[in-house]
Amino acid sequence: MSTTMWRLIIVHFSAIVGFSGCVPNSGDIPAIAKYFTTKGRYEEVNPHLIEDILAVNRSVLQPPFPQCREIHLTAIIRHGTRYPTSKNVKKMQTLYDIVKSSASGRESWLREIQNEWTMWYTEDMDGRLVQKGVSDHKNLAVRLSKLFPSLLTEEKLRAGLIKFTTSSKHRCVNSTLSFKAGLTELWAIEDMEFDHTVNDALMRFFDSCPRFVEEVDNNPSALTEMDRFKQGPEMRRVTEKIADRLRVSYENITDDMAEAAFYLCAYELAIKTVNSPWCRLFDEVDAQVMEYSNDLKQFWKRGYGHDINSKSSCILFHDMFSRLEKAANENKSGQQVTEAVTVQIGHAETLLPLLTLLGFFKDSEALTSTNYATQSGRSFRTSLMLPYAANLLLVLYDCGQGDLRLQPLLNEKAVTFPGLGDQRALIPLYVDVRNNYRALLNGCDSETECKLADRPAHG
Repeated sequence: MSTTMWRLIIVHFSAIVGFSGCVPNSGDIPAIAKYFTTKGRYEEVNPHLIEDILAVNRSVLQPPFPQCREIHLTAIIRHGTRYPTSKNVKKMQTLYDIVKSSASGRESWLREIQNEWTMWYTEDMDGRLVQKGVSDHKNLAVRLSKLFPSLLTEEKLRAGLIKFTTSSKHRCVNSTLSFKAGLTELWAIEDMEFDHTVNDALMRFFDSCPRFVEEVDNNPSALTEMDRFKQGPEMRRVTEKIADRLRVSYENITDDMAEAAFYLCAYELAIKTVNSPWCRLFDEVDAQVMEYSNDLKQFWKRGYGHDINSKSSCILFHDMFSRLEKAANENKSGQQVTEAVTVQIGHAETLLPLLTLLGFFKDSEALTSTNYATQSGRSFRTSLMLPYAANLLLVLYDCGQGDLRLQPLLNEKAVTFPGLGDQRALIPLYVDVRNNYRALLNGCDSETECKLADRPAHG
């Protein structure tokens, strides 16, 4: 495909997905936006981007010695802002019909929903990338080029030293095209095009892990704690408060309807940068309950709740370390590092199992249906971990005389490898990171972990 044709696809795609990627000022942002979990904007995690979407702070990179230089970057990134799935659109439509036909009251926000707001989400949108999602990745590409000016360069892109891999889903492919467009537009490259590889084995490993599919994904009992919480007192208070605000009967507002309202507020902000009247159905206490409900889902379906959740990501874990090892060996032997940057674009369901396998955001107690009150200070908060365009960055440094060091960043902020103490002031030696994960490097085999347990034959 010609470069011109590729650019036309980007332009056409940007036109059909709809709304501008502008960012509202802080006064337009719902107070509950910081609790939107996996439906949250990247700007809520990095509020400085609201003022300047291309702002970077290189002080988050803290190599221990001035002579340290970056030799490799691995970036594992979630797709950008997307439309709701058809499943959630159906729930939103049901709630909208209830509000239109049954809600009574004179509040201006309720009249706005009933008389001015229209149900514009359609089932065929089904999770596709929106214009804000295009901007998410274009802007991230520019910021990373500013954060790593010796790695993400025009010369390295033209030389094929920057590699792109994506999940096959439209939202991931289009995020990849957008990331590449961010770089080519930055450097006004018009005479070349740059390939990407579609690899679901890496970026959608959860689909091809039979044990995960059977024991968790297709097993209703895997999410028992979330189901119990949804039927518990905290969620019941939320649904009753929504029903009271709408002046409809309590049986009309189920936990599904509460979730639909919460998502309507979240999507209106993420896609259209609007503080929607739907947001008025929740106060901060309600939003914290809604956040915990979704965190329970992520904890038990993708996080620490079941061992296979993280073990399903062994293939991506090994791929990541094999790239780091290759870069380390090439650098050691005096060769040019042949893969200066790896950009891999997938899903929240790609990142969370890997973060879990690496031991990030692990609390002393599991999230359950009964310990909401004691989990307010938990580390496991998907609102902070997994907004749209969430990213795990691993930066490999050569600090001279064989001193290689590895720094992890999450969403462009420094984090510490679990098990290595507080290394923010002193980025750990690469060899120490490998030793820290030695058991996984030697024993985390996807084929073995994902194999279904043999069942006794029935006689």
